[in-house]
Amino acid sequence: MTTPGATAQGPLALFLDMQAVERGAGANTLDAYRRDLTDLADFLAPRAIATADTQAIRDWLADLSARGYKATTVARRLSAVRQFFRFLYAEGHRGDDPAAVLEGPRRGRPLPKVLTVEEVSTLIETAHARAAEVPAAEGEALAKARAEMLKRRRTAAVVELLYASGLRISELVSLPAAAARAKGDAILVTGKGRKERLVPLSDPARAAMAAYLDARKAAGLEASRWLFPSSSESGYVTRQQAARDLKELALAAGLDPAKLSPHVLRHAFASHLLAHGADLRVVQTLLGHADVSTTQIYTHVLDERLKSMVRDLHPLSDE
Repeated sequence: MTTPGATAQGPLALFLDMQAVERGAGANTLDAYRRDLTDLADFLAPRAIATADTQAIRDWLADLSARGYKATTVARRLSAVRQFFRFLYAEGHRGDDPAAVLEGPRRGRPLPKVLTVEEVSTLIETAHARAAEVPAAEGEALAKARAEMLKRRRTAAVVELLYASGLRISELVSLPAAAARAKGDAILVTGKGRKERLVPLSDPARAAMAAYLDARKAAGLEASRWLFPSSSESGYVTRQQAARDLKELALAAGLDPAKLSPHVLRHAFASHLLAHGADLRVVQTLLGHADVSTTQIYTHVLDERLKSMVRDLHPLSDE
């Protein structure tokens, strides 16, 4: 018996191969494309996804909304479908593009959640205070205490690195161990599309990595090729685990855990830089954004800075 979406395996596999080989899409991006297109294939079954017409795709979009999906999710799924059918048309697998005329749901672009400088300082101070605690334990409890200490030092390093560099969490957890041992004031990071960029590191971030490496060595993990090794399938700490560690840290720091995530620290890095005079193009480079339009979500920070400059520096401003 044919499973829903099975007839789409040929075109879908070709599309995913193109995304991986020609566009350098990472595993997370490919998984997202696969989920979105499989959802459409399941909706159309037993009809093949490659033969869908515009009305069928409209019906699917309506079904997504009826299932309670947010406008942002529907828009993202439509983007995947558009790329899929554009690929089929360009490669001659069909003579038209049924998704080209479709418009996604209107959506406002929300401002990123940002922590204040004081909140980030509290978070970092708490992380280091917890990492400096010496566990008092013996026997079987000693192994658990050491594991907890390793996790706390890892969390301190993660917080310092995220705020000092603006790395994506996927970029950070997959850093090689050599990143912590590299000479100089920057590390080489492989971002989206396998594009490499140099990311400068602060002295506190380097110190936090050094302290973590000591705990890592004591735990017998020195031979791992990854900076943050784990027993996960990838061999390094998962994004989800890193996010859970940050929530735990937020509680210890007296902050609302709902306000903290790895991406929130990335936003804080960018927003705080811009608020203190950094150029938007420089922040774009540091974040690894391919297009400055992506970085322009932070222009609300620039707007406030420009208002302050006019108020404080214009010769005819009120004194």
